[in-house]
Amino acid sequence: MTCRVLVTAGASGVGRAMAEAFDAAGYDVWITDIDRAALDGVPDHWTAHHADVSDEGDMHAVFAAISDAGGLDSLCANAGIAGPTSAIEDIDLKDWRGCVAVNLDGAFLAAKYAAPMMKSAGAGSIILTSSTAGQYGYPFRAPYAAAKWAVIGLMKTLAMELGPHGVRANAICPGAVEGPRMEGVLAREAATKGMSRDEVYQGYASGTSMGRFVEAQDIANMAVFLASGAARLVSGQVIAVDGHTVNPDPKL
Repeated sequence: MTCRVLVTAGASGVGRAMAEAFDAAGYDVWITDIDRAALDGVPDHWTAHHADVSDEGDMHAVFAAISDAGGLDSLCANAGIAGPTSAIEDIDLKDWRGCVAVNLDGAFLAAKYAAPMMKSAGAGSIILTSSTAGQYGYPFRAPYAAAKWAVIGLMKTLAMELGPHGVRANAICPGAVEGPRMEGVLAREAATKGMSRDEVYQGYASGTSMGRFVEAQDIANMAVFLASGAARLVSGQVIAVDGHTVNPDPKL
């Protein structure tokens, strides 16, 4: 029987890499994304929904469709945004709430609707995308770091609550990931810190023992492993895929 996975924010970036990796592993792939143009570019055999992960109505509709299709084996609650890059005193409450809504509320809503299906099946894997910012914090990224720390707390709770029902929960903490989203972060941090883009880039890279950024495929490979039978007793874990962060902000 084919397994079914849902990847939120699955039309581009890390989410797209996850969806492609699960597809290659033989899963029936479902994705959500808020970017209609990106959704237009996904393979025809994926089931794609335009949805805002922080909108409960949107998420209820997605999971109702999944339930009608036979349920869910794996969830990758991956949607996230960088949020503002500013000193704490310069962050507007609206921007704080917007960042937390996508990064934390989105993970909560996905888990809320996935849990009953998985409990009923007596099995399942919930994978939340956190960040190394959720392990160490990060200056000038308060909303993002706070939300990603909270994602880890959510995951730990899910692992305890759902484990007796055969459902596992884990969090992946990507480091700096090559791609357009990180380029935006680099540009904003360069402006905030009075540095060049390349200086900020090297600061991130030199803060890891392996001296480099990771790629979306590295995150996707971990997600497929965590969903697989090879990880059948891996639950409640925070797994960094980051080249081993040794100094989260060496340039400050």
